[in-house]
Amino acid sequence: MTTSNAAVKPLFERTRVSQTDETVFVLKLVVAGAIGVFGGFLTLTCGWLGTSVGVFLLAAIYTHMVELQHQCLHHSSFRRSGLHRPVGIALGLPLLTAYSHYRVQHLQHHKYLGTPHDSEFFGFDTRKPLTWGALLRSTLSPKRLFQVAVDVVKSCAGTWTYTRGKIGDRPRKQIIAEYRLFALAIAAAVALGFAGYGRAVLVLWTIPLLISIPIHFLLELPEHVLCDTSSTDVLRNTRTISGSWFSQWYTNGNNFHVEHHAAMVVPINRLAERHPLARELATHTEQSYVAFYLKVAREAHRNTRHRTA
Repeated sequence: MTTSNAAVKPLFERTRVSQTDETVFVLKLVVAGAIGVFGGFLTLTCGWLGTSVGVFLLAAIYTHMVELQHQCLHHSSFRRSGLHRPVGIALGLPLLTAYSHYRVQHLQHHKYLGTPHDSEFFGFDTRKPLTWGALLRSTLSPKRLFQVAVDVVKSCAGTWTYTRGKIGDRPRKQIIAEYRLFALAIAAAVALGFAGYGRAVLVLWTIPLLISIPIHFLLELPEHVLCDTSSTDVLRNTRTISGSWFSQWYTNGNNFHVEHHAAMVVPINRLAERHPLARELATHTEQSYVAFYLKVAREAHRNTRHRTA
């Protein structure tokens, strides 16, 4: 918080997780689980059209689960902090997103946003010119999955180390344990494939995992791109989007990103209360995701044309 204006203070106030907040989050878990079961049912029992719809539903809900995992990172889902890690691990498993690794690096992102030390877990360098080529490469890039494979191998070998600073022995052990869990999941999937269940593994996990790459990138893109990332002022380096009820649910409130960075421990279902103030004070605001993506398209077109001129 770099402004002294008293009107900004409510945006930065902390709020403890209440019983209602916890109930809201549990209901979100139930809804995500129900959609996942329905998607799995479609992929396994219907024809090619139902399978296609089911695969896309699984990819979409697996991505949504990472947004729910994001709330667990901040310990703003449950009143008992000990529940966040096991639930967070389960939410990240389909997309091979290690909870403890994500938590360490994401909290550093909050701490160092607006400085050269900032590096988000799903990194996209918002400081570079936005072009169609850069967008396409990042949208389709399997780079994160390759990095996960490296982390899994190093964890199984006992050689994994954190490369973005110093962390304690306990979080390091937790991260290694989670990547080893991923190794077990991958081995189980391979075993099922050899046992004659290859199609099930393909439509329930492998293909949705690949489809999730562009979905997740497009969800994360609005947070800081085209903002003043040289500033440490959250009102200048982060974007807030009003969004529809659907986008608010699907992103798990990640559209209220100024509000989240201003007070990262506030339960996400409470951020909407702060949105009118954020829209009034923040530099980068959008009414909808469509408006944001149109702005990105115009910027990419302009930068690409200048490069080829």
